[in-house]
Amino acid sequence: MILKIADRIKELREQNNLTQSELARKLQLSRTSINAWEMGTSIPTTEKIPDICLILHTTSDYLLGIQSDDVIPIHPYTHEEKEILFRLTGYFDEMHEYYGRTAAYQQQKKK
Repeated sequence: MILKIADRIKELREQNNLTQSELARKLQLSRTSINAWEMGTSIPTTEKIPDICLILHTTSDYLLGIQSDDVIPIHPYTHEEKEILFRLTGYFDEMHEYYGRTAAYQQQKKK
């Protein structure tokens, strides 16, 4: 069975005997943020991934569901090209976060 990041976060949190509130406190976030991740309505930012992995005793590859054929090798690129790739990644993170919040807002508005 292929797990989504939402399922992995919940599974790992439970394996580590943490409540959503406890994980939120360790990450300096709200419990609703953790709940949104686990419900799949938003995803963690790239800044939080290392902290999540440390707290939940896992790797970022497992957390993100990355397999070796999903990885893009960046070693042939110049420093400037790598900077562009990292900026693009940050841009996509911001877009996911924005649209995740927008989707959550729209769902709340419907209720």
